[in-house]
Amino acid sequence: MREEVNEPGSALAPSRMPVEAIVVGASTGALEALAELLAPLPASFRLPILVVVHLSPDRKSILAELLDAKCNVDVREADDKEPIEPGTVYLAPPDYHLLVEPDKRLSLSSEEPVHYSRPSVDVLFETAAEAFGPRLIGVILTGANDDGARGLKAITSAGGIAIVQTPELAHVSTMPLAALKICPEAHTLSLEEMTAFLQEFSPPQ
Repeated sequence: MREEVNEPGSALAPSRMPVEAIVVGASTGALEALAELLAPLPASFRLPILVVVHLSPDRKSILAELLDAKCNVDVREADDKEPIEPGTVYLAPPDYHLLVEPDKRLSLSSEEPVHYSRPSVDVLFETAAEAFGPRLIGVILTGANDDGARGLKAITSAGGIAIVQTPELAHVSTMPLAALKICPEAHTLSLEEMTAFLQEFSPPQ
């Protein structure tokens, strides 16, 4: 039986070491889910959030612009070799894997697709788990394949926290269900609960 979080942030946040980053994976239905998750975060939110959404590789994405217009935190596409800044949401560009380097800089890669996807959620999650270890939160949202499940398991194996959108509340439940199958220790939350939960880990300014 998987562990549930009844009161977001109740006893979990104070008892753990500080979190340094959040990684998020989503696919079908991502725009609506990300807007609901990120828009309520205050401008004072200090954790960086790294996001992979499965995007069409042959056209420019306006996802960052759409989300930035809705959010209090800065939202932009990631650049190769840039340092990770607090309070910023970084989106993987179309047709590039987004990775976290050991020195905690971002990098972009055009290596082969993973789960038929580039960017791949697994690639981001696995490299972030190596860089941040237990100081990482991984989040799986709506989506139509199993990308991200293996990466979420890598996060919990490194001591990090795994969160999955409640499958019956997701636009498409395939990705959340796949993540819970391989990572049953993950916490299941609604988007509203996730937002409140993540704010428990934001360090003071």
